[in-house]
Amino acid sequence: MLFDTDVLIFVQRGNLKAANMVNDATQRFISIQTYMELLQGAQNKKQHRIIQQFLKDFSFTILPLTENIGHRAAVYVEEYALSDAMRAGDAIIAATASEHVLPLATANIKHFRPIQELDINILKP
Repeated sequence: MLFDTDVLIFVQRGNLKAANMVNDATQRFISIQTYMELLQGAQNKKQHRIIQQFLKDFSFTILPLTENIGHRAAVYVEEYALSDAMRAGDAIIAATASEHVLPLATANIKHFRPIQELDINILKP
């Protein structure tokens, strides 16, 4: 399963539903976009280390931005930016899930709803 940034933020804040969703996953993936968003939200180096240790402890695999993911993300932005306010970061996360044929865990269904090929697992915190 590919986890959206919001799910991991809920885990960091102590949300049990989010923690159970992560814990129950047999394989855990995040896109490089999510990794960067998590680090960007940290306030200092100590928080960077905590994030990195969390990802290591739960055996998350960080999936890189590939040419195919970049192309698919651009298509999503072209198709959905005007009609559904698709943002570049969400497009990269969605494209990563699509390219790797992974279900996407998110609490922000509205960010991903227009993309029909996504298998979305909704977190209701």
